[in-house]
Amino acid sequence: MIKKIVLLLVILALASCSSSKPAIATTKKAAAVQARTASTKRSTPVKPIGKNYPSTNNTTEVIQSTSKTVVTSDLITNYVLQYKDIAMGNMKTYGIPASIILAQGILESGAGKGDLALEANNHFGIKCHKDWLGESVRHDDDSAQECFRKYPEAAESYRDHALFLVGKKRYEKLFTYEKDDYKSWAKGLRAAGYATDPNYPDKLISYIERYNLHQYDCQVTGRNYEPINKTLPTKSSSVYSDPKINMNSYDPNAYVVQKGDTLYSISKKFNLLVEDLKKKNNLTDNAISIGQRLKVK
Repeated sequence: MIKKIVLLLVILALASCSSSKPAIATTKKAAAVQARTASTKRSTPVKPIGKNYPSTNNTTEVIQSTSKTVVTSDLITNYVLQYKDIAMGNMKTYGIPASIILAQGILESGAGKGDLALEANNHFGIKCHKDWLGESVRHDDDSAQECFRKYPEAAESYRDHALFLVGKKRYEKLFTYEKDDYKSWAKGLRAAGYATDPNYPDKLISYIERYNLHQYDCQVTGRNYEPINKTLPTKSSSVYSDPKINMNSYDPNAYVVQKGDTLYSISKKFNLLVEDLKKKNNLTDNAISIGQRLKVK
């Protein structure tokens, strides 16, 4: 009997040892896996979280206005080169800082690549309002299918933008600021209701300082300019780089002949007869040259 009891205890002891080994092995294996996993996680670099400010090293950014537009810094720079002379002309004529005009153009048109700019040459997001008698397009904005102004060319949008600010009573205070005080103008536009975005002034100021747009204010006022962004690459090319084309003296009643223009195409653009166009400019034949300034109004 005693032998049977002893034998039973031995069997139980052996069974207990056998069943406990896998559990220990499993625990060690799990611990090893966990250690390797933890080691792998620690070796993976952690990217810091913070604000990602666009630079001017041809980076990509999204401009959200009446449409969402993906642009590069090169595209914005080329946009500035294309319209800087018109902006300076409007500053001379209407007293609006060229830097503000360009910054609004960049933001409102997606640097010329937004839906309204492409479809309607509308670079400033100006809606029809009751006094608009020209063409229009429908576009979703604050509400569905709102009425926006449509222009035959971008230069007309720039001119209408100036007339819009000059002609609306709510923008009167803007013209009490210095012509080149872009910070006051940026804040004043938002306060007067040009945009509902609370960050609108900061966005305008950001474009002005990142792309050194204040230099064009200084060219008009004759003041010395010190670049804010000294890393901005120099761009010498422009659609107006032809020395014959002097857009610094931009006249909203005139048109500068571009490559491919004819008297007929220009007359159609401004709803004139060819003979009337020739008479306005004392032309004896149909010959015109690139850079030639023609009276159209």
